[in-house]
Amino acid sequence: MKYIMSVLAVIIVITACTLTEKKPQKEPQQMKKVLFVLTSHDQLGNTGEKTGFWIEEFAAPYYTLKDEGVNITLASPKGGQPPIDPKSAADDAQTPATKRFNADKETQQLLANTTQLDKVNATDYDAIFYPGGHGPLWDLSENPTSIKLIESFYQSNKPVAAVCHAPAVFKSTKNVDGTPLVQGKKVTGFSNAEEEAVQLTDVVPFLVEEMLKENGGTYSKAENWNPHVVKDGLLITGQNPASSEKVAEMLLEAL
Repeated sequence: MKYIMSVLAVIIVITACTLTEKKPQKEPQQMKKVLFVLTSHDQLGNTGEKTGFWIEEFAAPYYTLKDEGVNITLASPKGGQPPIDPKSAADDAQTPATKRFNADKETQQLLANTTQLDKVNATDYDAIFYPGGHGPLWDLSENPTSIKLIESFYQSNKPVAAVCHAPAVFKSTKNVDGTPLVQGKKVTGFSNAEEEAVQLTDVVPFLVEEMLKENGGTYSKAENWNPHVVKDGLLITGQNPASSEKVAEMLLEAL
């Protein structure tokens, strides 16, 4: 009996010691930071109509990333409120993401106060994303600060993503050897057929599909308005508004 009691006492002591041992603390996961760059251009060529960024192509990626705990900074060449393409606010362009944005005063306030692009530092972020709309064809495609940012992200092994007309930002970006950034890479973007469908082929300064091909990209596309996303290394591109959420999902995976 004494032997049994002694064994029990030892077991109790060992158990107590085990319970009071400090468990190793898990390192908190560092929050990823993504820079969203939006257009500041609001004139649709010489049509007299307004343009800007497409709400769905901002809202769907924004909420996809935000809901997963990603820290997002909004920037534009001029800072402040980037222009919204009025057509993207039409009833037939509404999606769950745009409806969420329309009711989201906090995000609307953040959007109204974007950081001026030349004040951001690539080293502060883990990835960069460009929402589309026709605006980027005019300003971001030739913006020196945007070009340097993309090249810096890419050379630092950080993902670069763009959707719809936003792959226009790759028009003048280069690799370290001076070749076009998209040369030899699988890419997509707003197709010639889709531009023709919206009757703006003769209005835009260049066609995204043609530019990507001319720069040596291996361009692919789906049928008009169907989602199509391509990832090649650090580059993630989407064809049209329907592709915006999938681009963000692939960007999350890359992060």
